[in-house]
This record gives sequence, C-alpha cells and structure tokens, in this order.
Amino acid sequence: LLQAAVVYGYFPCVSDGDDLIILDGRTGGERTRFSFPRQRRDRHLCLSDFFRSKGSGEVDVVAFQVATMGSAISAATGELFAKNAYRDYLELHGLSVQLTEALAEYWHARVRSELGIGGDEALADMLKVNIAGCRYSFGYPACPNLEDQRQLFELLDPGRIGVTLSEEFQLHPEQATSALIVHHPEAKYFNV
Repeated sequence: LLQAAVVYGYFPCVSDGDDLIILDGRTGGERTRFSFPRQRRDRHLCLSDFFRSKGSGEVDVVAFQVATMGSAISAATGELFAKNAYRDYLELHGLSVQLTEALAEYWHARVRSELGIGGDEALADMLKVNIAGCRYSFGYPACPNLEDQRQLFELLDPGRIGVTLSEEFQLHPEQATSALIVHHPEAKYFNV
C-alpha cells in the first residue's frame, strides 16, 4: 500500500524585505516570489530574514520538498471509512500520516546533509528543533498562505510523484506534505 516518494530541489534566491525571491538559474532574473508575515513581537522575524538580502550582492539558496506515501494508502483508508470500519480506518490513517511525516523529516535530514549543515544530531535534538536548519510547511504561522503551494508546484512539479493540488490549495493524497527548508543556523519555528 505504501508508495513512498519525494520530490525536492534547490533554488537560487535573495530576500527583499518580507519577500523571498526565487531566481531563474539561467538568467538570474526573478522566477517567483514568496511573501511572509513578520512577527508582531520578540525579534519581529520573518522567513526572508534568514536569507541573504538582494542588496548584499550575494545569491543564497533555498530548498523545497514534497513527500508522500502515495494514493494507494489514501484509497485504502477511504474504503475502510466507507465500510464504517472506523477503528481500522483511524489506525491505518494515523500510521500513514505519521509515515509521511517521518519521510519528510528523513528527507529534511538528507537536504541538511547535502547543504553541509548538521547531520550528527541526536533524535532528541531533532525533536526539540535544536538543529541547524528548519523545515516550514505552508499553512503554519511562519508561512500561512496555502496559496503559495501553487508556486511550489511550479518549481517542483510534484505531479510526477502523484501529488496534486486542490482548488483550496490542499495536497492530495492527504498523505503528503510540502515544505520550505531554511538553512540558516538561527532558523526556528515561531508564531507571528
């Protein structure tokens, strides 16, 4: 039932205020742009703060990923639900969602290794986010705009691993997750 798959990529970028500008690797021009909210308290951070600014004259890099357990497990959980086999549904659904998250975290570790940051942390450090680099999923406080997944899809083409985007910007199958990976050593989860 499990059809684990990941699509990911690295993209040149620069920041400009609250925006992260993804550059075209060939021309150096703007390919797309993500706008992030700024914290109203503490350090008044926003995700773009963790990347080199446009004014620095230096280009930075950002990673994006989409991970999934595939549509077969989603169909199987749907069949259990339709048969009123709720306990079986809940167990299989819970397992499939957790496996998707585990795959996303595993791939996050691979990206961090490829970027040359971390890789020797203990599991306890990863769970406490005491690691260099952080994985941010769209829809959460630091990047709340689900609509930004449309740009992510243009960059990564997750359709090639069977992941589609609904009109409401939700990933399908449900056992899929997307993320932007920030390599900055000070990147941590935060609320706005």
